[in-house]
Order: sequence, then C-alpha cells, then structure tokens
Amino acid sequence: MKAYVLHGIGDLRYEDRPKPELQPGWALVKVLAAGICSSDIPRIFTKGTYHFPTIPGHEFCGRVEAVHDEADSGWVGQRVGVFPLIPCKKCPSCQRGEYETCEHYDYLGSRRDGGFAEYVAVPVWNLLELPDEVSDVQGALLEPAAVALHGVKRAEIQPGDSVCVVGTGAIGLLAGQWARLQGAGRVVVKGRNKAKRELAENCGLEYRTDTGSEPFDRVIEAVGSENALTESIQLTAPGGRLVLMGNPDGPRALSQDTYWRILRKQLTLTGTWNSSFGSKDSDWLETVEAIGSRKLRVEEIVSHELKSQELAKGLDIMRKKCKAYSRIVTGWPENEVKKRDL
Repeated sequence: MKAYVLHGIGDLRYEDRPKPELQPGWALVKVLAAGICSSDIPRIFTKGTYHFPTIPGHEFCGRVEAVHDEADSGWVGQRVGVFPLIPCKKCPSCQRGEYETCEHYDYLGSRRDGGFAEYVAVPVWNLLELPDEVSDVQGALLEPAAVALHGVKRAEIQPGDSVCVVGTGAIGLLAGQWARLQGAGRVVVKGRNKAKRELAENCGLEYRTDTGSEPFDRVIEAVGSENALTESIQLTAPGGRLVLMGNPDGPRALSQDTYWRILRKQLTLTGTWNSSFGSKDSDWLETVEAIGSRKLRVEEIVSHELKSQELAKGLDIMRKKCKAYSRIVTGWPENEVKKRDL
C-alpha cells in the first residue's frame, strides 16, 4: 500500500508499505478521506512522534475491508468513522467510561500508525458506522467536530448566554456552530485574519477582529497561545466560564494582573481534551446525527480538498501559512475528493 511515513523529524516520505496485520478484535480499514490537523504540523516537523517510523493522521474515515474475528464480520463493507484514541479499559477513568481521560491510552497517528495511508488497522471498538447522509469528507471531520462539541459542553452554556470563541481554526469554527446549537443567544468568533471572515460567515457565525471591552458569559479559547489565554480571561464576564481548548504552543506564565482578574471576576476555568466515545450519549453519536440532519455544517470549514498525492502540499500550506486555510482534507486513491482550493 501507499503511505506517508515519518522516518524522523521533518523526514516524511510517500512510499510503499505492507498492509497492516490484524490482531484479535481489530479491523482493516481502507481510508477514503483524511483531514490534516494543526497538531500534525509540529508532530511531523518539530516534535516528532513516539517512535519512528510512524504513519501520521488521526482524522479519517474509511471502509472496513477485513476483520480478524469471524464475530466481527458484519463490519466488512461498512463505511466508518474512526475514534483515534485507544483506551486501556483498565484505569479508573476507563472504568467510569470516561475513555478520553484514559491514563494509558494508545493513539492512531502518533503512538501507532494512522490514516495517512491506503489502509490502517483499527480496533473494532473504535469504529462508528456512517449513514448514507454523511459524506466521506464529512466523515473525515467527525473527530475535530466531536472534539469541538466536547469543549462546548464543558462551557455549560445556558439558553441565551453570550459566547465568544477565540480562534478561527477549524475547531474554533466548529465550536461556534455547536455553541449556537446548544442554545447560546449570541455567538462571536474572534480572530485576527480577515481572510477567515468568509469561512465564519459561511458557517452562520458573527466574525469580529475586535470585541472591544464587551464581556461574554462563556468564552472558549481555541488557539493555544499565551496572548489568546490572557485575552480570553479579559473577555470573560464576572462569574463567567472559560474553557481552555487550544493545544499550548509553549510554556505559560500569568502576570499578576491577569491572575487578579481570575480571582476578582470569580471565573471558572476548565480544561477539555479529546471527546467522549463508546456510550449512548457519546459526542461522536451526537456529531453524526447533527451532520446527517444538516444542523452542523462541517463541510463549510473545508478550505482545500486535495488528492492523496498532494498531502505534502497541504502540510506546506499549513506550515508556512502561505494561504488562508481552515481544514484541509485529502481523498485516497479509490475515492479522490473533488479538488477545491479556496
């Protein structure tokens, strides 16, 4: 099979690899579409993965081609979304069904081979059947959409609340849509890049580069920079709730004045990571329903649709920021997505 294999930091090669071998309880998934996450950029170019060689990619959907166990044969031929976190099923978090906070998790695309390949091995437990109403491109965006929903739920939005999402990346735009669906009275997406305005407005969101001193009941920080954190604290109204969702881009230090703002405004700060899966009320099931019913418009955050052989081009756009982008999706050989370059 063809795959993008990371042999070392900055050393990504498109090459032939053997198909993955299956172990009990696992399935072989033929990748149909894969998204490039912003976390893939440092993983490939600066920080590396947990071992080399590794096939990156954790946002993808596919079709089940084979299973190890006869009991799982019903999955063969099914189109599926893939939850990339593989829980240990033994730690206290897993025992409570809170798999997203598993202490000893494995992960497709970083700790083991992921979806930037024609085929990937996946535990059957991590599969979610996709209805016909959900396209392959939408299926590849299930993971970031579920992550955004998980963060918005942590905001505990009450009907009529004002919400500000700081950050105009894919997850920020998805969080804005979810906030509206959760009953927010007003949703503002705040960014610095005017080129993102069209993407935000296509999602039905109000886009601002400056909110002045206007306070918000709920604020979701979706950037991960120190400046964004400080700004988010300033934007949160007294007694409000701030959700920290952006992956940190380096060490954090709060000034005395910023710390005082947290105390004097009696803010509630909460973290969020990943998404819930494996239960009847999982973020993933809710996301599939919202996409299928057209309540959540995930396709509107796609700025580029590329062929699998063009994945390096997508990585280059995101790394060098030479074009405005949101989410870049690649289609794999048998199901190349229609090319769209906005």
